[in-house]
Amino acid sequence: MSRLRPVLGLAVGVVLVVSSAMHSLMGWPGLHAALVAADTPSDLIAGLRIGWHFGGAMILTLGLVSLWSFAQRLRGRAVSLQALRAFAAAYALFGAYALVTGDLNPFFLIFVVPGVLLFVAAGEPAVAVRDALPLAA
Repeated sequence: MSRLRPVLGLAVGVVLVVSSAMHSLMGWPGLHAALVAADTPSDLIAGLRIGWHFGGAMILTLGLVSLWSFAQRLRGRAVSLQALRAFAAAYALFGAYALVTGDLNPFFLIFVVPGVLLFVAAGEPAVAVRDALPLAA
């Protein structure tokens, strides 16, 4: 097994965990201040806050699952990466959508690049289920 893809997966996992912290802990206060300055109704701010922090929690979850999965792979354990590929594709496609609809603002590459890299890292062929399960006696 090549170690390059699992190491790349670990690196992307770290980026996602850090990104989730930046998203929720650093991104929300600035957005909140702008919303208050724009005299946005408090119920709308609350709804946006809930969705914003949900996004941060999901980024954190994706990062932690990536770290666990690729650490297991480096230990030689059979772990399917198919779900990570699906999440990575969704992450990258969301970033592409945001990039296109956001006037090609390069900020949205923060979703595209990790999504594509995670997709590549998770591209290693999955171990067959029969190889991952212990044989019955």
